[in-house]
Order: sequence, then structure tokens, then C-alpha cells
Amino acid sequence: MNSYGTLFRISTFGESHGKAIGVVIDGCPAGLEIDQDFIQHELTRRRPGQSKITTQRQEEDKFQILSGVFEGRSTGTPIALVIENQDQRSKDYSHVENVFRPSHADYTYEAKYGIRDHRGGGRSSARETAARVAAGAIAKLLLRKSNVSIHAFVSQVGEIKAPHYTQLDLSKTEENIIRCPDASTAEQMISLIDQVRLDRDTIGGVVTCVIKNTIVGLGEPVFDKLHAELGKAMLGINAVKGFEYGSGFEGVTLRGSEHNDEFYTDGERIRTKTNYSGGVQGGISNGEDIYFNVAFKPVATIMQDQATVDKEGNAATVSGKGRHDPCVVPRAVPIVEAMAALVLADFLLRAKTNRM
Repeated sequence: MNSYGTLFRISTFGESHGKAIGVVIDGCPAGLEIDQDFIQHELTRRRPGQSKITTQRQEEDKFQILSGVFEGRSTGTPIALVIENQDQRSKDYSHVENVFRPSHADYTYEAKYGIRDHRGGGRSSARETAARVAAGAIAKLLLRKSNVSIHAFVSQVGEIKAPHYTQLDLSKTEENIIRCPDASTAEQMISLIDQVRLDRDTIGGVVTCVIKNTIVGLGEPVFDKLHAELGKAMLGINAVKGFEYGSGFEGVTLRGSEHNDEFYTDGERIRTKTNYSGGVQGGISNGEDIYFNVAFKPVATIMQDQATVDKEGNAATVSGKGRHDPCVVPRAVPIVEAMAALVLADFLLRAKTNRM
């Protein structure tokens, strides 16, 4: 599927080395002010070539809105947005036309379709996520109307971990190239990634996302639980290998008497004293911070020789070429935010049908 969402629905298109990539957004309510500077800002956060620890492919990621916006506001009709590819180097992939790169989608795409675009992975390339970020920016504009804010940051690279988000000033996330709001941890992460890059290797990491001021009641009680949809959205991002929300896997070490989030009233609304639930109970938001972790594997393309096979099953050797991220997590931050925004925007619109 190349589409996601129920009421606020997106369909993306395009390949890494094609003419362009883009997205069609269907279900955006009419009258929403479309801040194009904000959309561009979000795309620039994701774009390649940002620093020495990201791929050096140079894409400005300038976008065009083709439909669905008139005089700066959404019309209620599908919003079509396109981003031209400008810095493709397809020749960098000529050596993998007939062989399968380890841990890429080469073999599975070939097996499924009987044909594949070997240039940068075609549709399986993370280049496609630029379209999601553009759509996510519009979802964020919609969420702003309800004061919902989304903050993602790099919380781990390799074995290096940042403190828990409650101990951090998330406004400092963009102050360094790794997008970790803790300066001392960020410095260690950057040094590690730089060394990995010099070793012609890659490394993985974790992006933590925090959603604040969430409306109580978002999510469905059975199959479309809020945390389940967030997990689906995150696991649909390239290179993601894990998702946990709230106490996650660490929660198994606690007893129920420790883990239960007791209720109290702060004078305005019902709150919980702790938040092991991660802002979601019974699949429905309870108004506390929604927080979750997204684990990204080491980038599969490494600048070293690796054993593989060709299309006929013969043994072969392949080595990475071209321009690739030594660690994907700095550029994944806006992607995680975008997918979270799409989930929340969709549930926000669905919530309007909860009661008469």
C-alpha cells in the first residue's frame, strides 16, 4: 500500500532516482491556513547534505503545491504536492543492477514484482519519506488548532544514551547536528558517528517522540488503538526495527503496584500521578504526554566488501558506493514527527464522530 490514514489520508508516489516524488492529501478540512514557509522548514530539517554526519546528496527539497489550496487556505479538495529530484547519480548504482545488497529490499522487491529499480532502491529508498514530511507538516498545522505539539529527538546512538525526556529541555533539540537536546550527550554521539564514518561503516540509534497537550479520547478501543496506529506508522519508516511506548519493555521489571498510574484531580481535569501508560490507556489517549521510542538499524549500505549473490544465485561480492548516511537518526527526527502528526490528525478528525 502507498496510502495511509482513514479520514486524513495520504498517498505518496515517486522513486529515489525518478523525476520527482510527491504526495496527495485527501480529507484535510477546508479553511486551514497552509503555511508554506513552515512546510519548507520541515522539509529542510529532513533534507540530505545537512552536515558531515549525513549523506552528501544535495537536494534542496523545494516543493510545489499543485492543487487543494487557494489564497493560502485549504479548499477541502485533495492537496497535491510535488518535490523534484535534482541530484541523482544513477551511475553510482550500476554495480548492483544484477546483485542483491545485504539487508536491503533488493531481493524481496525482485521476488515480489519480478522487476526492480536498482537506482538507490527505487521506491524502497528513504528518499520517499520527504513526501511524508511534507504531508506531516500540514497535519501539524491542523494539530496546532488544538494546541497539540510534537517533539522528537535523538535519544541514543549505539551505546550512548541521553537522559529521560522529562530531564531535558526539548527546545534545544535543533541546537546541534545530531538533534539531541543534551549538549554533552550530543557531543559524544557526534564523535561516535564521525568515527564510524571514517571506518567506512554505519551505526544505529533511537529517536524518542513526545506528544504534548493531547486531547483526551483519541483512538479506538479495539483494532485501531492509538498506540497500535502509532506503532504501525513508525514501523513503516525505512530502517525501523523496533517501537515501544510508555514504560515499554522496561515495564516488565515492575509490579502492578508500582506500574499503575494513580489518578488525581489538579483542579481543572483528571490527571495521573505517573505516566507509565505513555499517555494511552485502553488504546485511547488520557491527556498525559504520549511518548515512545523508535529504534533504527545501522544503515545497510556500508563502504566495505560484503558477500552476496546475483540474480542467478551465484556467489558475488558487493561494496557500497555513492552517498549514504553513516547514521540515519538525525534526519529521521522530522520523519518520526511527521508520521506521528498524521496519526494524531486522523484520530482528531475521527473523534468528531464519537458523540452526537
